[in-house]
Amino acid sequence: MARFGINTEKAYGVGNTALMPFGKTLGRNHERALDLWRTGIREARLLALFTEEPARVSPDQAREMTGDFDSWEIVDHASDLFVAAGHLDELVPEFAADDREFVRRTAFAMIAWAAVHLKKRDDADFIALLPMIETHATDPRNFVKKAVNWALRQIGKRSMDCHGPALALAEKLASSQDKTARWIGKDAVRELSDPKRIAMIGQKKTAANRQRILGKL
Repeated sequence: MARFGINTEKAYGVGNTALMPFGKTLGRNHERALDLWRTGIREARLLALFTEEPARVSPDQAREMTGDFDSWEIVDHASDLFVAAGHLDELVPEFAADDREFVRRTAFAMIAWAAVHLKKRDDADFIALLPMIETHATDPRNFVKKAVNWALRQIGKRSMDCHGPALALAEKLASSQDKTARWIGKDAVRELSDPKRIAMIGQKKTAANRQRILGKL
């Protein structure tokens, strides 16, 4: 686990392949999730994230939790929870502006999760996040730059309407004089320019793609 950047200071070493199915047998319980989180133990905190009740997670609770973040693994699962709790619009700008590495990662992990799971949101909402991605594309810290790259690629793969603006930003970053921005851009361009990937994006059952098809009939 340590080799993959997971904090093992307070960990038993139980993998997610065992934790996630176990979490499903427990069911969701807000009070228990809070107690599990407070232990500070990796496995307990993951079970807290897997079994929390999203509707009962407030923005203030999310803010408090970010102060405990010490691993990208915890961040990414918490980001999924925060998106499910409905806090994308309120927390992403705030977390992106926070200079703490794992808190800033949370902002872009939330964008990545939301681009995949919030299928009813307008594509314009995600295109509007591209300037934020550009702003933080020069943050060289490993867990931030990878999340920024992840967010950019997920927006680009959301729909054909998102693909064009995301690819344009990726190409701009790829030609940047900044080493980190250039890496983020080149990696995103490689995926978003792939013909097979573009074909898959065009076949997605999204409102924008349906309108595009109707317009050609």
